[in-house]
Amino acid sequence: MTFREAIRKALADSMAKDKNVVLFGEDVGVYGGCFKVTEGLIKSFPDQVIDTPVSEEGFTGMAVGAAMMGLRPVVEIMYADFFTLVFDPIVNHAAKTHFMSGGQFCCPIVVRLPEGSGTGHGAQHTQSPEALFMNEPGIKMVAPSNPSDAYNLLVSAIKDNNPVLFFEHKLLYPLEGEIKEENVPIGKAKIVREGTDLTIYSYSHATLTALETAQLLQKDGISACVVDLRSLKPLDRDLIHKTARATGKVVMIQDPSPAGSVGSEVISAISTDAQTFSKLKAQPVLIGGKQSHTPFSKELEKNTIPNAAQCVRIIKEKLL
Repeated sequence: MTFREAIRKALADSMAKDKNVVLFGEDVGVYGGCFKVTEGLIKSFPDQVIDTPVSEEGFTGMAVGAAMMGLRPVVEIMYADFFTLVFDPIVNHAAKTHFMSGGQFCCPIVVRLPEGSGTGHGAQHTQSPEALFMNEPGIKMVAPSNPSDAYNLLVSAIKDNNPVLFFEHKLLYPLEGEIKEENVPIGKAKIVREGTDLTIYSYSHATLTALETAQLLQKDGISACVVDLRSLKPLDRDLIHKTARATGKVVMIQDPSPAGSVGSEVISAISTDAQTFSKLKAQPVLIGGKQSHTPFSKELEKNTIPNAAQCVRIIKEKLL
């Protein structure tokens, strides 16, 4: 099953089990979604799939109100870049509902956000905006890297009583993998490759880069542990500390720029924990994309995010 199909299955299974799960978004119904993720769902769930006007703030605000009144909306923002249009209903309302109502209301809304470069869509359709929400209380964030986690984490997100931002990297949509249906709670990372010489942390599409980096290092006799964060907020700090202490050398690989990023928070978590910091054998390394808008040129675009060969070179220079 592909990453795209896994998300579709999670939506279908959730809507079948709970009539309160409803899907909002532009072209999510008849057209099947901009990236064909929701294809066919309107035929199976005609009362739960809602094609909206091109008005992100309007239909997301409607979904926030619906969540407060007992529905469990899943909102698809066609491109994650357009999240700037729904910042107010999500950040100023959904994220604060439980707090400002004294626990009387919750806002169980999921916002699906297709993100990332590599598609030749230019600067306004290729951003990875997760860092914008790291400092906002009341919001959870997940970013799976494989079909199984995409399915299980979306099911968990829909069941969650808090607003959840679900980041889907567009390059992962055709990725194939086996689906193992299991309870994957938000907030738990996973070791996807065992290793003893250093630990590489990553998430979403960059996890593939991290795994390729580990394979290249293995050819030189270097054993790298790879941790897929999966959940960006909350982070699995327990596993982060455990794996950092085990190897004493840590690297964070991500597609977005390092400035004020998820990777910055991971490195901070490692560096500010006395027990973990005392186990480090070298300074932590953060590898990210360029602090640049994404150009239309595919040749230029592919150089805005790190590749495995670049990661190996940096790791050898700074850690080995």
